[in-house]
Amino acid sequence: MNEVEEVKARLDIAEVVGSYVQLTKAGRTFKAPCPFHQEKTPSFVVDPGRQSWHCFGACGTGGDVISFVMKREGMDFPDALRLLADRAGVKLPERHASAEQDRTRDRIFAANEAASEYFQAMLKTDAGKIAARYLEKRGLDEETQRKFALGYSLGSWEDTREYLKSKGFTDREMLNAGLVLQGDNGLHDRFRGRLMFAVWDAKGRIIGFGARALDDSMPKYLNTAQTALFDKGGTLYALDKAAEGIRREGVAVVVEGYMDVIAAHQFGFDNVVAQMGTALTERQVKLLKRLTPQIVLALDADAAGIQAAVRGHDVVRETADGESAELNWQGLLRHQESAAVDLRVAVLPEGRDPDDVVRENPEMWREIIAGAEPVLDFRLGRAAAAHDLTSPRERSELVREFLPLLGTVNDAVVRSHYIQRLARLAQTGEEEVTAMLRAPRERKQPETRTTPNLARRDIVTNPREDFLLALLLQFPGLHEDGISIPEDLLWEAQSRQVLEAWKQHKERDSVKEAVPVELKSYVERLILWRVPVSTHEEAAEALQDCISKLHQRQLQAEKQAIA
Repeated sequence: MNEVEEVKARLDIAEVVGSYVQLTKAGRTFKAPCPFHQEKTPSFVVDPGRQSWHCFGACGTGGDVISFVMKREGMDFPDALRLLADRAGVKLPERHASAEQDRTRDRIFAANEAASEYFQAMLKTDAGKIAARYLEKRGLDEETQRKFALGYSLGSWEDTREYLKSKGFTDREMLNAGLVLQGDNGLHDRFRGRLMFAVWDAKGRIIGFGARALDDSMPKYLNTAQTALFDKGGTLYALDKAAEGIRREGVAVVVEGYMDVIAAHQFGFDNVVAQMGTALTERQVKLLKRLTPQIVLALDADAAGIQAAVRGHDVVRETADGESAELNWQGLLRHQESAAVDLRVAVLPEGRDPDDVVRENPEMWREIIAGAEPVLDFRLGRAAAAHDLTSPRERSELVREFLPLLGTVNDAVVRSHYIQRLARLAQTGEEEVTAMLRAPRERKQPETRTTPNLARRDIVTNPREDFLLALLLQFPGLHEDGISIPEDLLWEAQSRQVLEAWKQHKERDSVKEAVPVELKSYVERLILWRVPVSTHEEAAEALQDCISKLHQRQLQAEKQAIA
């Protein structure tokens, strides 16, 4: 029994969940209103026999005690495991990050904190008046400025560096934090003469900064470079401040600018975050999914690139850090499918950004977010509006533009719905559209067969889930078959972590490196597990059978909950 299993064995899931929500006994199970979305009729069920929980309402998800704490606390797997280990009295081994690596990270956090205090102090000086006037013009009150740790970096080359040196930080530590740069003439401050935005991780620790030029300097926005802590693709601005609002409202709103987020929070819309450059990433989507399955991407009318969108092209726009970023529709749909979220698009009135709307007409903001369209509805509606549907050639072009997006949809019911809509718009038969959509990679689903006898149960945690992961890890050719497996199909938190890592790093050695240190031995056992199949064809058949059985398990749990 490894540490993960020991923690779970020592805890009663009903007791842990009951410390967060009021559970009511219902036969062999417990029920309660779901803590992850608002509802009147309880649809959240805890099953002590299975040591699992499930929401049969809007969330439609479930898992084990670790996944519950991850979702409720907004934690990643290692932190949730350690919280529960403390509760269970299980001593976990120290993570194998070296003491030097831990010290480096701690010093980066400390340097960022000290720099933030310095930037905030500079905002109050005569030199900082240019930034203070800008904030006043944008209508940000003192409380909001303090809450978001807004500051100012002086215009000279070494002010921040000299201040941090006076606080005991070395040049190497400042370089590690991305606060200084190595130039031809030595080290100098990265941020000079700019309005400063502190960027936090989900735990509220400063990991880097965004900086806005207050003159004609380019670039207009500048971020901390990639560091051991700061990674734009895995960061959402103000997520730590928005987490409670996202849970309460049941929806996360993603905007494009720091000021849009800050204004929204000042006016009471505290479920708003901003992406950090480039396109919205799968990692950012999964960060939000821990809090809610419903995500609204709020776009300026010009940034949404309506004219480009309706012609079927990706959109180039400016994001929170001022960089050009593609609004990649296929990418958004892939994120929606792989993370199993409800991703929607809300477009603001022409010439207005979120900052304008929340200040001038809060009720309009509420209506815009409430009226957000599913990504496919948005794209199909805009594409249809851009074509002359009286022309057969234009109708054919519409089908060709939309089918690549539809090809990313795994749910057969959803896919059928949009095939019907597209066929009606194109004035053709559903069979013709389906034939155009069908790709060579589609295979006939194998007949259901009994899952092979799973020997060596002593080294696995959940036989069927572990068998599925072992197949994926041991047969690289299954990547195309396994990439669409929803992580919620697996109930064990450690299984979900491995599946997520496998989707991102299909080479098994890379998977082992990508998972938290607590799961490395688990992955190693899966890799070495002797599965009773030897060819790709047998493995593919066994995988489909396993997926089918896991779906049946889900249905069985629903039937029991209803009974």
